[in-house]
Amino acid sequence: MNKLLIVGTVAFDAIETPFGKTDKILGGAGTYIGLSASFFNLKSAIVSVVGDDFPQEYLDLLTARNIDISGLEIVKGGKTFFWSGRYHNDLNSRDTLDTQLNTLADFQPKVPQDFKDADVVMLGNLHPLVQASVLDQMEKKPKLVVLDTMNFWMDCALPELLEIMKRVDVITINDEEARQLTGEYSLVKAAAKIHTMGPEYVVIKKGEHGALLFHGKEIFFAPALPLEEVFDPTGAGDTFAGGFAGYITQSENISFKNMKNAIIYGSNLASFCVEKFGTQRMEKLSKTEVQERLQQFKALTQFDIVLEE
Repeated sequence: MNKLLIVGTVAFDAIETPFGKTDKILGGAGTYIGLSASFFNLKSAIVSVVGDDFPQEYLDLLTARNIDISGLEIVKGGKTFFWSGRYHNDLNSRDTLDTQLNTLADFQPKVPQDFKDADVVMLGNLHPLVQASVLDQMEKKPKLVVLDTMNFWMDCALPELLEIMKRVDVITINDEEARQLTGEYSLVKAAAKIHTMGPEYVVIKKGEHGALLFHGKEIFFAPALPLEEVFDPTGAGDTFAGGFAGYITQSENISFKNMKNAIIYGSNLASFCVEKFGTQRMEKLSKTEVQERLQQFKALTQFDIVLEE
C-alpha cells in the first residue's frame, strides 16, 4: 500500500455555533486529515504532539482507523493544544475565543522511520518552519507534497511561508487567504501569481460555494453539495484536504485529470464533517454512506449539452 504522511495539530476544541456548544472535544488539523484519509486504501501516519492530558480513547480512535501514531509525541506533564471559537449565524465567519499553544509551542516534529519514504506528504496547517522540518527529514523525495496554510502565517511568518511554498506541489487555501497572499481580488489572477511562488497546483476552497483547482491555464470547479443542515464547519477544510490527499495516495496518479476526482472526493467527505460537532460525524461514517453521496455529487455535476454549430 502507498504511504501518506500527515503533519498537523492533534488538539482539543471547544466550539459554539447557533445550534449549540461543546466542552473540550477532539479536534486538530492532523486529526481531521487522518480520519478523512482513512477511507482510502493506504498506510498513513500522523506527526504531531499532545500532552499527557490527551485521553487514551482518542488515541485508540486513531489506531482503530489504521493510522500510525508512532510520530505522535506525548509530552509528560504537558497540556494539549486547545482552541475555542464561536461561529456567527451565517457559519462563514467565526471569532477565536481562546488559543493555548501548550505543547505545540516547542514542537519538534519527528517523522517515523517507516514513513521517511512516504509517497505523499500532507503538510497540515502549522508554522512553516515545522512544515519545512518534516520535508528535511524525508529520505526520498515524495511524489507529491500538499501544503495547507492560513492567514495567521501570512501575517506573522510570511518569509518562512514563501520559502516552504517553493518546495511543494499543491497548496490549499481559502479564497480570502488567496487574495491576502497575492493582493489580487480575481481568484484566477491570484492562482496565477501563486503558481509563480512554487506550487504547480492551486486549490482555492470557497466553503459552501465549493472549490477551484488551477493548473497553469486549466481550471476545474467542484461545487459543494447543498445540505439541509450545516451544524459545525470546524475541520471541514482539513477533512477536504485529507480526502484530496488520500485519494491521490491511493490512486498513484498525479495528473490534473485525477486531481479533479480528488477534489470531488475531498468535497464529499467534507460534506459529512459539517453535519455534527467536531469529529462526531466522521467517527461514525460508513463507506456505504460515502459511496452513496458520491453518486449525489455525480448527479449534481454531470450533464450533457449539445453545442450548436
